[in-house]
Amino acid sequence: MRKKSNVLSAIFLTLCSIIVLAPMVYTVSNSFMNTEEILKYYANDSTFGKYSAFHLIPDHVSFEAYFQMLLSRPDYLVKFWNSLWLTVTIVCGQIVISSLAGYSFSKLKFRGSNILFYLVIVMMMMPYQVTLVSNFIVLEKFRLVGKYAAVILPMIFYSFGVFLMKQSFDAIPNEVLDAAAIDGASEIQILFSIVLPMSKPGLGSLIILGFLDAWNMVEMPLVLLGDRSQYPLSIFLAQIATDNMSLGFSCSVLALIPPLLVFLYFEDELVEGIRFSNLK
Repeated sequence: MRKKSNVLSAIFLTLCSIIVLAPMVYTVSNSFMNTEEILKYYANDSTFGKYSAFHLIPDHVSFEAYFQMLLSRPDYLVKFWNSLWLTVTIVCGQIVISSLAGYSFSKLKFRGSNILFYLVIVMMMMPYQVTLVSNFIVLEKFRLVGKYAAVILPMIFYSFGVFLMKQSFDAIPNEVLDAAAIDGASEIQILFSIVLPMSKPGLGSLIILGFLDAWNMVEMPLVLLGDRSQYPLSIFLAQIATDNMSLGFSCSVLALIPPLLVFLYFEDELVEGIRFSNLK
């Protein structure tokens, strides 16, 4: 009976893996088709509509789309670097803000801390679209609309990151912090020298989730950045697909690389962080 259950579980997990990986495999495979082959199989509907053909294996392997993306039309490569530096800046800001706020909620008890933490949880449940108008009004008053700071500042205040780090810090015994305080360590020294090194799983989880969230953002840069040259690659992917589908496939592959590398590097921390932080 147990053997039969294991076989069924293996079959189910295999099917789930195929469903999850199929779009990635399809994108990578089609990125090695030249323009003629793309038009041959997708000419009837360039927007992948009802009558689009499904073509997985290229008739002839071609690097034409990658040549266009990297050399012939490097403006898309510029969008990639816009996405990368914006995302890295946002994640670094999230680490600082979430660590400080999470440590305060976890280890520094003060009047009204529970109420403030409940507000953080409420904000965590609200999508960015809900606060987009209010953010725009505030940023416009500070004359930041049209600048990268208009995207970075709202994103570094990551409510889920505060919640995640607070849960991670809760698992650290207070006796360890008390011993460090007796030895003369300040709160900042305790945080950066003791607490954060002991919270690597939670920190790794924050990096992965924050990176994915910032890498895939669309609405905020679309509304808050005025110059199209400032846009990250995520905004251009859908537009590329309608104008040049072969280039769209290659740019999609380019957009897959950074989050995939980040996930593979911090994969163990993500799994351990979810368990260590008592998240279900």
